[in-house]
Amino acid sequence: MTYQAFYRVYRPQSFREMSGQTHVKRTLQNALQADHTTHAYLFSGPRGTGKTSTAKIFAKALNCEHAPSEEPCNECATCKAITENAHPDVIEFDAASNSRVEEIREIIEKVRFAPASARFKVYIIDEVHMLSTSAFNALLKTLEEPPAHAKFILATTEPHKIPATIISRCQRFDFKRLSSIDIVERMKVVLDDIERGYDEKALKVIAQAAAGGMRDALSMLDQVVSFSNEEVKLEDALFVTGSISQDIFYQLVGHLKQHNVAQVLNLLEQLMDEGKDAVRLSEDLITFFRDLLLIQTAPDLGDLLELASNEEKFVQLANEFTLDTLYKYIDTLSKTQQEMRFSLHSKVYLETALLKMIQVNNAPMMQQASSSEVSGETPELNALQMKVNHLENLINQMQIAGPAQAAPQKQDRPRQKQASSFRAPTGRVIEVLKVATRNDIQTIKGVWMEAMQQLTKSQEALLADSEPVAASNNTFVLKFKHEILCQMASENKGLVAQFTQTLAGLTGTLYEAVFIPADDWERVRAEFIQKHKNDSPKEEATETDSSGNDSDETVQSFLEVEQGMPEDALISEAEKLFGKDFVNIEE
Repeated sequence: MTYQAFYRVYRPQSFREMSGQTHVKRTLQNALQADHTTHAYLFSGPRGTGKTSTAKIFAKALNCEHAPSEEPCNECATCKAITENAHPDVIEFDAASNSRVEEIREIIEKVRFAPASARFKVYIIDEVHMLSTSAFNALLKTLEEPPAHAKFILATTEPHKIPATIISRCQRFDFKRLSSIDIVERMKVVLDDIERGYDEKALKVIAQAAAGGMRDALSMLDQVVSFSNEEVKLEDALFVTGSISQDIFYQLVGHLKQHNVAQVLNLLEQLMDEGKDAVRLSEDLITFFRDLLLIQTAPDLGDLLELASNEEKFVQLANEFTLDTLYKYIDTLSKTQQEMRFSLHSKVYLETALLKMIQVNNAPMMQQASSSEVSGETPELNALQMKVNHLENLINQMQIAGPAQAAPQKQDRPRQKQASSFRAPTGRVIEVLKVATRNDIQTIKGVWMEAMQQLTKSQEALLADSEPVAASNNTFVLKFKHEILCQMASENKGLVAQFTQTLAGLTGTLYEAVFIPADDWERVRAEFIQKHKNDSPKEEATETDSSGNDSDETVQSFLEVEQGMPEDALISEAEKLFGKDFVNIEE
């Protein structure tokens, strides 16, 4: 028989054999036992955490001849056929290679047919996030209301790429990374089954390199078994995975503690020559310092150690550092690791981080040395030093007080310039008000939210506090709550052009936008209304004398909107309680 990889041979065939994911197993088993399974499930999580294996176990438990049961028997004909991927009613579909809508339509056409021999027809769609938008749309209705005999199980490593309409129709289960303890226990089962000896430290190295993925761990274990002769040794695991032994970390940290720059850089150069990756080395260093923190703060939790151990030398090394120093080491390495991911010179970043860590360790020593020198001085010198320190403090206070008093004056001047930097287009606003109509402003307000949604996030932020307040047949006035946003929006030609085009597409009219701050708008509006009241007798006389001319309906319409009817008491109270932004008045 052809040789198969460990992760295929030792794939779990029942919930009992699964490692970790207790929350998923318990929920699914309770649903199976009560026969309350739903029509669609979504399994999401990192690679190698058991999503597809759980889907197959669940499909076997649904269709087992002894169902309802919380575990498949793996002995009946149905369970054996599903295990061998030969059952016609359990269809495993790879969305990565069949992402087009045509393949999904084929599923939709066949889903209405009853199962051939099982209780349910189960569709397992792996890497479902790879489906195209049209394929998701085609699947949507069937996923919402499938036939009673159909079950869908969707598996993905990137749930954020799946439309919310699909996720809302599924029961979602988030698979977590497996712990090193679970991975080590599973590898022990594999090695005992093939009768191969092992060093437990080697298994911990493999579990650390797998980063929570069981498939990665079994693949590396398969490689280490092929590399080693009779027993899985620590040296073999370190060589195959590219990890570093405890002794190397002990030496490196010892050189850091002794401030031996040359030895630190030589050891790093040696590791680079052996083919170690700088990013991986920084990750391992973070883990090692985390182990030292754990030894110092929680010595009873030795099982959680990953790179260090509870040996006497590591306990002694951990106690030689303060907690603050270890925190600074981890913080320095974490920041360096982020910078290394975007650079081709990762080794230089790691060297710089190690030098910073040496300086962190040096600081307490320098302070201690300076304090010891002061302690050896005579009382006369101490008294003189105190006087000098007192004078220096007085000088510093005077220097601080001087700029503090001058600062407000320096800040007030640019503020005055900013206040007058934007000139409101008063004349253009008045021209719009002369011919403004209620229909035009209601047309713009009716499509305002839809137009805002078509803008980018940055453009929408500029117009967030704006409001259309008046409009004619070709121009509208846009009021801004803050003057700085008004100025920025008016100077952004791309925003003005795009927004007017968007409004034109929604209203059928190409409007010109006039921007004005809220304070200027209130002033212009009040002056216009007052002037219109003073001129109204003349307008009435003119209207009476020339009966054939049109009355000034546009201005009257605008004034009715602006002056309007008295505010309703309930509306005023609601706006006081919840704010105007959360009160929507519908006529």
